[in-house]
Parts: sequence; C-alpha cells; structure tokens
Amino acid sequence: MTTRKRFEAALAGLAAATVLAATAFTAPAQAAPDTAAPPDGHRATQRALDAAVAAGVPGVTAQARDTAGVWSSASGVGSLRTGAPRRTNDRFRVGSITNTFVATVLLQMEAERRLRLDDPVERYLPGLVRGNGNDGRRITVRQLLNHTSGLFDYLADEEYGRTYLVGEGFLRHRYDTLTPERRVKVALSHEPLFGPGARHWFSHTNDILAALIVERIGGRTYEDEVRDRIIEPLRLRATSHPGDSVRLPRPSSRGYARLFPSAPDRIDDVTEMNGSQGWGDGDIISSVGDLNRFYRALMRGKLLPPRQLKAMKTTVDNPDFPGSSYGLGIERFTTSCGTPFWYHDGGTVGWLTLAATTEDGSHQITVNYNSSWGAETVLPILDAEYCEEPSPSA
Repeated sequence: MTTRKRFEAALAGLAAATVLAATAFTAPAQAAPDTAAPPDGHRATQRALDAAVAAGVPGVTAQARDTAGVWSSASGVGSLRTGAPRRTNDRFRVGSITNTFVATVLLQMEAERRLRLDDPVERYLPGLVRGNGNDGRRITVRQLLNHTSGLFDYLADEEYGRTYLVGEGFLRHRYDTLTPERRVKVALSHEPLFGPGARHWFSHTNDILAALIVERIGGRTYEDEVRDRIIEPLRLRATSHPGDSVRLPRPSSRGYARLFPSAPDRIDDVTEMNGSQGWGDGDIISSVGDLNRFYRALMRGKLLPPRQLKAMKTTVDNPDFPGSSYGLGIERFTTSCGTPFWYHDGGTVGWLTLAATTEDGSHQITVNYNSSWGAETVLPILDAEYCEEPSPSA
C-alpha cells in the first residue's frame, strides 16, 4: 500500500466507510484576521488548503505554530446549505486523536506507580477479554497502546458497520446510546487476528479497553481523568467530552458523509450523532488550536516525565505503512523532504483530522475537514507546511 493510500485509509478511520471522489464545493479562502505569521508566510500551505476544497472537500480549518508565531486559516464552507464559511475556531470531533489523550493519562499513572505497562489486561479488567481465542491474561497494557494486541477492530464487524456507520443504519441509529462494553463484545465475537505482540495492526477495540483501564485505576470516569490531567492544566478551552450528547458546542460547522456507496453523489449532514458511540476511542471534541497546544506540551515534556515520554516514543514498525512506526498513542513519519514528525489522525463519520508536530515541539500543524472524504489531499498540506514553507529562523 502506498503512503498516500495508507494516509487515506487511516484518516477515513471507519472500516465500513468508502473514500470516494467528491463533487466540488468551493468558496473563497478565509484567512484568520489575527494571524501572527508574516503576511507572506504559509503561502504554500494556504494553496494546499484551497486545493483540498477545489478537489471536493466542503471546508478545511487549520492552524500552524512555529517559532515565528501562530498562523490560522480556513478555506471552503462550513455549511453546504447556507454557504457560511468554515472558521478557524470551529469545534469538531477529533476521532482517534482521542487515543493520544488516553495514552498520556495511562503513562502519567505509570509514573505514579499505579500500573505497569507490561501488566496483563486481565489484572485491571478481570474476565472481560475472554472467548474465541481472546485472552486478557496474554495481552499487556503496552500492547493495547501500541496496537500489537491482535484484537479484532469492532468497527470492522459487518453487522456493526451496517447498523451504525453507513446508509440507513446510521440514519436510524445515530442517536443511540452505546456502552463501551457492548462495543468490546462485538470485537470479542471474533477470533484475534494474531497472537499478542506479533505485529502492529490498528484496532479501536484496544483504545476502548485502555480507557476502561483508566477508569479502573482512577476510580472515576476517564473523562474526569482527561479533564483534570490534560484539559484544565493546558487550558484547552475548546476541548470537551460529549457524553451522550448529540450536538457539537459552538462555534462549529456541519459535518458531511457519503453514507451510501450505491449513491456516490448523495451527501448527508451527519453533524448530530450520539457521542457515546465513540467513547474512549474517538469521542473528544476539540479545535485545531487546542490540539496544537496539546501536542506541543506533550513533546516538550510538560505532561510526561522523561521516562514515560521515551516509552511513548518507543515504536513498532507499521507494516501497512512503510516508513511509519507506531508508539504509545502516537505515530512517527517522515515527509517527502526528510523532516520527521509525530502525528495522530482521526476519522469519524463527517470529520477527518490530522495533528502533527516536530519532535522538539517547535512546529505543529493541525488540519480538520468537515467531511468523511478527501484524505488523499492531507499529505500535500503536510508537505507544504514542513517542506515548502521557509524556515522561521531563516
């Protein structure tokens, strides 16, 4: 699988979703009036944002942070119905970027000597991971976080996909409240794909279990732990957990998906959906600015002691994505010009997000699309930011 196709598949984030060519919806680019970057800065990145809209993405919002300051921009529309532009301070569903938050909390708990990464899952979730060859006594916490557990991805279950991810199933069940245990049960109805530790393979089931371990160790909700350990200390004012709410906090744009593969020109507004359906593996709501602040603080050692940050950045090869390797809730990749960066992507119905940072925390970019398609245009944005833009120190 090529690099671009792997980015497309990873960002889509939903096993049952199909990334299709989109009808072009264009609107004038909207650059943030309070940009701190020089007027001639980030031109290549802006062109790449506009190109994504020209290729059919309804709207894009992005922010870059480097030693020269903060640059925010948006392109395209936030609403296909009204034509209102996307905004630089939009809130959106971040999808699997939630994983980095959960991994950070677990590593903080390890630093507090409340768990060990190589403890078996069974120690914290006794009896939960059993059946069909699945055995929590053989899977470690570390293997959940670096996705080497072998556990089946519940999103890849065909019945679950038909019911909650695509077509009339999504439209009928988008407001349903789901428990994490129900989604884990879907995964455990399948045999594991391989033995624990054999290889890396991303499974959202791992992340639900990791969030359940946070609750077992902390004795309270995973949402409380994330809020008190990350959101409030970093003053991430746009970041929240939805619980079972179906709406996004304002300001926000509308999210869109192509739910019917047999009708590729049909676009549905999927903004409203029950947040519990992504609990622990994709429920967090945030903004491009907050995600940049989070990853900047993480890479600069503001959230983890050196030993735990080193563990987070200890990677296993990702065989489906040559040149990429996965740590504990974060992934490493190198741009076309040789710039290495850490990132996580997130895809959920109606939204695609990617947050990237250099290892020293000096340069971040986060990009969000209000659509489930267009992932093939994200990599050119990263290349533009990290390869085509002049160095702030030049």
